[in-house]
Amino acid sequence: MKKPFFSNVFVNKQSLLTLCSSFLYFDISFAILVILGAVGTFIADELKLTPVEKGIMVAIPIISGSSLRIALGIAELGYGGKKTALIAMGVSFIPLVWGFVFAHTLKEIYLIGILLGVAGASFAVAIPMASRWFLPQHQGLVLGLTGSGNSGTLLSTLFGPMIAHRYGWHSVFGFFFLLLFIVFLFVFFFAEDAPRPQNERITKESICRVLCQKKTWLLSLLYSLSFGGFIGFSSYLGFFLVDEYGVEKVNAGGLQTLLIASGSLLRPLGGAIADKLGGMKVLILLFSLGSFFAFLPSFYFPLLLELTPIFFMMGCLGLANGAIFQLVGTQAASHIGLTTGIVGAAGGIGGFLLPIFLGKIKESFGSCSFGFRLFSLFFLICGIISIVSLSEGKRPFPPYPFLESPHKSKKFLFFPFLTFGSKEEEEIEKRKK
Repeated sequence: MKKPFFSNVFVNKQSLLTLCSSFLYFDISFAILVILGAVGTFIADELKLTPVEKGIMVAIPIISGSSLRIALGIAELGYGGKKTALIAMGVSFIPLVWGFVFAHTLKEIYLIGILLGVAGASFAVAIPMASRWFLPQHQGLVLGLTGSGNSGTLLSTLFGPMIAHRYGWHSVFGFFFLLLFIVFLFVFFFAEDAPRPQNERITKESICRVLCQKKTWLLSLLYSLSFGGFIGFSSYLGFFLVDEYGVEKVNAGGLQTLLIASGSLLRPLGGAIADKLGGMKVLILLFSLGSFFAFLPSFYFPLLLELTPIFFMMGCLGLANGAIFQLVGTQAASHIGLTTGIVGAAGGIGGFLLPIFLGKIKESFGSCSFGFRLFSLFFLICGIISIVSLSEGKRPFPPYPFLESPHKSKKFLFFPFLTFGSKEEEEIEKRKK
């Protein structure tokens, strides 16, 4: 008798608990990352912000998280996912307390946004922490399930405006402080790092090997378009609905939540479909459809008709996010922590640029119409070119690039497990060639 599908996926009880821990960590982290976007309309009214200032406010946490993802990816490799996640969550308490008690100026909001980026960097920890427990044939589904933690944005956009309307926007930071504390305890008691070789290390050569791979940059470009589009629109849609259609703030939060749900909840499905059909085929279809649905809102239809293509666009972006990481999980399994950090950072950069770009378009032209059209065109052209280029190479990344050399190496100050090869080591490599 054939075993149920999920019995083949989960190796043991600990793999399931760690997957749940990774999801919850990623979920609450994303809720925290987009707090400023969720209550941005309330902050903007109080501080009288311009369209560009609104875009910068919601973009700062995204770029901060993007810049920290590579560092946390390296830390996960050396210190383990559980320890790195707990430290990152500990740091994330700081901006929540600051926002709850002290923040009253735009400069403080910007500084809080920088610290919120630590939560955004959770991507580089949660993904490999879950991935290491599972076989290659299940990576699309598992990474999709973990990555669906970006549904945390739903918590912010749904509850944030409600709490802000009733108790003030400062109270939203206090609410998420409590949720983060609960998740911190869950990860502390139930997460566990998968067994790994004792001599696993990251070296200068392994970093160069990853960075010199064309696939690393093609996957990064694809993710900067799909995830960057998803998180960028997620952060800016509240402003779009309030400013362009005059929707009341709390109602705008509800609509924003519905639109985001189509992307975040479909991410596991994108990974699972890519497992079955192949990531390349799925991505070509999704990038074509996503471009079409991104173009339609530029016509500014009546509200209900306007929301329909945005809903499907966000769905395509979410499915594409899952499909891209099916490729990462299969092509870069031997160094998924570092690759996840690089690809995730690229996604954050895309998400940082999009809200500022839309704010500038709004300020210059009086609407976001031209912004939707440019995004649609860029999404289609760059996406298809990257997918075609990526499909030309069939081989995965070189296996096991992190094996430590038996020779002495210099240690990097903040990451003692990060080694830089000695001259003797380099000489041995030359002889091998």
